[in-house]
Amino acid sequence: MQTIYETQINRLGSDVAAFLGEKMFILFGANAPSELADYCLLIDVNDINGEIEKGDTFVMGGQPYTITAVGDVVKKNLGSLGHITLKFDGAETADLPGTLHLEESDIQVPAAGTTIQIVKK
Repeated sequence: MQTIYETQINRLGSDVAAFLGEKMFILFGANAPSELADYCLLIDVNDINGEIEKGDTFVMGGQPYTITAVGDVVKKNLGSLGHITLKFDGAETADLPGTLHLEESDIQVPAAGTTIQIVKK
């Protein structure tokens, strides 16, 4: 397995849990606009070494999730701003260009310091 992306959650916005019912998290780098930062998992912006594709694995805190769909600008936005939406809904088609869809799963708010990775099969 090859890790194509790795980062860490540095800080949790105060309202991150607001999207748990929608099985959704928003990632953003440290430069998140203040009106959005409260809803985001704030991460380090790091380079992506390869393509992010359906079937790859998204790992958060050691828990793997299969990627089911990749929006058109996920790679660009994640690599430049650290900003994408994670939806744990199992969708086969990305509804928005900046959304990474993952296998349907119940989710919990991760702790600051949690590692995030995207791994090739």
